[in-house]
Amino acid sequence: MIAGKFRVNFNFADCLHQVKTMHQLIECVPNFSEGRNQAVIDQIVASITAIEGISLLSVEPGASTNRTVVTFVGEPEKVVEAAFQCAKKAKELIDMRRHKGEHPRFGATDVMPLIPVANISMEETAEWARKLGKRIGEELNYPIFLYESAASSPSRKNLSEVRSGEYEGLEAKLAKPEWKPDFGSAQFVGETGATAVGARDFLIAVNFNLNTTSVRRANAIAFDVREAGRVVKEKDPITGKEIEVRVPGKLKATKGIGWLIEEYGVAQVSMNLTNIGITSLHEAFDAVDESARSRGIRVTGTEIVGLAPLKVFTDAGKHFLKKQQRSVGLPESELIKIAVKSMGLDDLAPFHPTEKIIEYKLAEGKPKGLDQASIQAFTELTASEAPAPGGGSVAALLGSLAAALGVMVANLSGHKRGWDDKWEYFSDWAEKGENLRQTLLHLIDEDTQAFNGVMDAFGLPKSTPEEKEARTAAIQAATKVAVEAPLKVMKTTFELFPLLKAMVENGNPNSITDAGVGANCARSAIYGAYLNVLVNLNGISDEAYVQTVKEESAGILADALALEAGLMDLVKTELVKG
Repeated sequence: MIAGKFRVNFNFADCLHQVKTMHQLIECVPNFSEGRNQAVIDQIVASITAIEGISLLSVEPGASTNRTVVTFVGEPEKVVEAAFQCAKKAKELIDMRRHKGEHPRFGATDVMPLIPVANISMEETAEWARKLGKRIGEELNYPIFLYESAASSPSRKNLSEVRSGEYEGLEAKLAKPEWKPDFGSAQFVGETGATAVGARDFLIAVNFNLNTTSVRRANAIAFDVREAGRVVKEKDPITGKEIEVRVPGKLKATKGIGWLIEEYGVAQVSMNLTNIGITSLHEAFDAVDESARSRGIRVTGTEIVGLAPLKVFTDAGKHFLKKQQRSVGLPESELIKIAVKSMGLDDLAPFHPTEKIIEYKLAEGKPKGLDQASIQAFTELTASEAPAPGGGSVAALLGSLAAALGVMVANLSGHKRGWDDKWEYFSDWAEKGENLRQTLLHLIDEDTQAFNGVMDAFGLPKSTPEEKEARTAAIQAATKVAVEAPLKVMKTTFELFPLLKAMVENGNPNSITDAGVGANCARSAIYGAYLNVLVNLNGISDEAYVQTVKEESAGILADALALEAGLMDLVKTELVKG
């Protein structure tokens, strides 16, 4: 599908603002039948970025496929405008009569799917796709077909059916009444071809590189695994005549084909994973690799076209670690690294997570939070005259350190020589601890943001009785948020004690003191957060709320002190034995 990459400068301010303010957000991934002429690609991309509020995520041209995939995000109305403008520009610049490439295609702007990202349903996204298709068809006057969730009939839902016959068969296809376009002219426009406009779930386009140049064998592997499988000839048991029967492939929600990428000198199995909740990337990799090896071939690497969600990579990392009988309780950066190396995501080009993972791409340009600050930066800011970060954020940091120590002991124990049969036990504990560590890291920022919220409320105008009333209500609401933040720290950190106890009792004896230090940190985190709960409760007038929180937080503290004391006794006992 894609070979190569075009770097651009990104501006995500509008996109991030939209997410924060709960605006609707959709993604558009148009595919253009041009992957070799950079000047043409640049002009098409410029027509997209000219629309204010659009965040351009990636531009990925492929020479062999002669195709460029562009990904951009924004509010629906702005995305539809950008989509129309780039389709208009593609019509001006691309002549399908001279186009050749490895990928199936039937138009200058070949496909233009809209994907719901935030605060918008698939039904709403499909309606926007219909509006887009109608405008392109009417104003640019060439055939437009709707597909997937925007399809006008079940027979047009599948893109492969809509695009069947490709460009070369389009003129004859348009002559058939059943293939009258949804919008635009039914006349064949040789320069432009046709465009499929649709609405779909998040799709991963992926190419699996093979150590062969045989397209026939690459196709055979694709037929083994894709949902549609292959057509085989069999004898009808009743008539004895030879009939064609479709044998489904191994993986649901997948499409696949084999081809040769001349610029790399390898054949690929090119797949679309149309529902990663049904078939994940790592499941597709394993299935393709298994089929390839049965033919004396192997997968040498994997190429993801466009961007994919973070979960795709962390799930893959955990999958391959489990196959190695190793702990999955690792930071996401390590899980990504395992996924990259296991599937050869860096086979043809370096793999940069910030360019391929959609959450990282959307976060580009956003100021980093305290949870991403260096130790020096965090302590310097805490030591400054600024009132935040303060004790609440430090308490959350202590909790995250307690979790980190518990996870460390679990991971070391699961990797201890002679304890191979215990790896799942320690992996489970490590994964639980890592999830708590991540939560506590986020709470470092949450506590500071809660404090800032209180300060903002105090800064509201108070000249009139109405303003005073609104200001008082805002202060009360913000102060409750400031209470809930350290209370979350207490509750989350308290969940660490079972992990720390298990590591003291069953973990690597050489690391027992690390678990003990973790228990000390947990105790201090809970005590510190408790003090912040109390001081913030002083500003709340809701007596019932104050009493409830006081009782809950005091109970957590008392239990934590008892658990920490018990764990320290265990540590001392084990140290005496040693």
